[in-house]
Amino acid sequence: MKCSEKDSADSKESDLAGKKLNCRISCRAPAPSWTLPPAQRCPGTARGRRSMDSRAWARAGAAERGRSRRGTPGRRTRKDWSCSLIVASLVGAFGSSFLYGYNLSVVNAPAQYIKSFYNESWERRHGHPIDPDTLTLLWSVTVSIFAIGGLVGTLMVKLIGKVLGRKYTLLVNNGFAISAALLMACSLQAGVFEMLIMGRFIMGVDGGIALSALPMYLNEISPKEIRGSLGQVTAIFICIGVFTGQVLGLPELLGKESTWPYLFGVIAVPAFVQLVSLPFLPESPRYLLFEKHDQAGAEKAFQTFLGKEDVSREVEEVLTESRVQRNIQLVSVLELLRSPLVRWQVFTVVATMACYQLCGLNAIWFYTNSIFGKAGISPEKIPYITLSTGGIETLAAIFSGLVIERLGRRPLLMGGFGLMALFFGILTITLTLQDHAPWIPYLSIVSILAIIASFCSGPGGIPFILTGEFFQQSQRPAAFIIAGTVNWLSNFAVGLLFPFIQKSLGTYCFLVFAAICLTGAAYFYFVLPETKNRTQAEISQAFAKRNKAYPPENTDSAASDTKVTRRPEPDPASTLDNYVKNGVV
Repeated sequence: MKCSEKDSADSKESDLAGKKLNCRISCRAPAPSWTLPPAQRCPGTARGRRSMDSRAWARAGAAERGRSRRGTPGRRTRKDWSCSLIVASLVGAFGSSFLYGYNLSVVNAPAQYIKSFYNESWERRHGHPIDPDTLTLLWSVTVSIFAIGGLVGTLMVKLIGKVLGRKYTLLVNNGFAISAALLMACSLQAGVFEMLIMGRFIMGVDGGIALSALPMYLNEISPKEIRGSLGQVTAIFICIGVFTGQVLGLPELLGKESTWPYLFGVIAVPAFVQLVSLPFLPESPRYLLFEKHDQAGAEKAFQTFLGKEDVSREVEEVLTESRVQRNIQLVSVLELLRSPLVRWQVFTVVATMACYQLCGLNAIWFYTNSIFGKAGISPEKIPYITLSTGGIETLAAIFSGLVIERLGRRPLLMGGFGLMALFFGILTITLTLQDHAPWIPYLSIVSILAIIASFCSGPGGIPFILTGEFFQQSQRPAAFIIAGTVNWLSNFAVGLLFPFIQKSLGTYCFLVFAAICLTGAAYFYFVLPETKNRTQAEISQAFAKRNKAYPPENTDSAASDTKVTRRPEPDPASTLDNYVKNGVV
């Protein structure tokens, strides 16, 4: 009994001592407004506590506040998809990436009629038929000059975008599309084949501008919770454009000798729709804040695109980034290439764009008709069967847009290129053995459709999304110039070199593309971090270790900007040192 009373008295004394200790702590220093991370909640020694980096404590507190403010990551609600956001993405893509896809496929159906037009024009001028080699050269120029125009358009984006902004760059770009449509549609009546070639070049300029300005616009108007899905609209409309070009090229529609110029005149319709619709939508709010310093206009744009009145959190996030970059001008391409802070981001953009064009999808179209013919399909029905490839492209792109915010960018890229490598290997085997059994050509058809689906489910649209996510506002135009340059040069290289590769390797040429796809998948596995639901600052931190250079701390700039309007908060590290010196921790 005495023993229990003694224990009870000891416990009361310890409780009283604990209360006194808590009182001393609360009187000597203010309680910090941050929460210690779990791994560092109870450091081992006083010496270890003194040596802690103050910036580590600040980052931990900022991350903790960010988590409580953002809520559960990856959760997507219907409120994110406002009517204005949907209209902006559809109208922007219809007048931009749709035309790019349409011009990729529209020249295939009327190819023989265009060559006849070249021959007739040449004979009318020179009095003799055109030489076959000259005709082949003119046709090659007609097809490939689209890529050269795309490169020129890409190099123009930074200058036009700086002066006009994202929205008005897209609007001005419609002038290129309409003028190109008029040139190509009137070339047959005028009897001047140079008008068709010049129109293809101008449409390339339109495509180069569109594939840089549109992803920037969509990236800057979308909430990060649906940034990937909205970014996939670019790829979806490219596939819809390819499919539309195949449908309109059927002989029953516009793929006839008397009507093929109208195939090119159709280009003016999407451009006109965008020209009359896009002016009613706001400019990119990030562009208004960063480059025009129009906070009222940016708030109104955020309210329109997000469909809510309270946009203070979104505006504050952009202003925080703006404080850090207030004295930073638009970065040039050379400065971006030299910057150690984004070295691996640039490498990754170059790798994704190179794999996007060099993965061999363009080579698939070379074999499609011959494979369908080997399967016993009559030549008259092959154009209709080819429509299945455009349909598969569109469905796979839509599937990617639905799952990208659940699965992330990284798995879709690695899985897409990995599956392409697998099916390229199967296609090589089936093409080599296609005469050994009647069912093997059908397996080749399945492999072709599987390659197309694998490409469009991930690699077909994610490169454009990553380019917008990796870089700050001041770096983004230069980054899209680099990405676009690699894209169009790779496109031109495939068109130039593939005939020689196919001639020397035959059906084994697909092994080259399988190796490129495997290399790309391996690179993304080891280098690419997941960017889903992450801000640009968080993505930069993920690359910082590989870059061996850490971005500047946002908290320092934010503190320097706010010290005039409110009292500075006590430094967490100095508060901790005070606790240690007073011996109360």
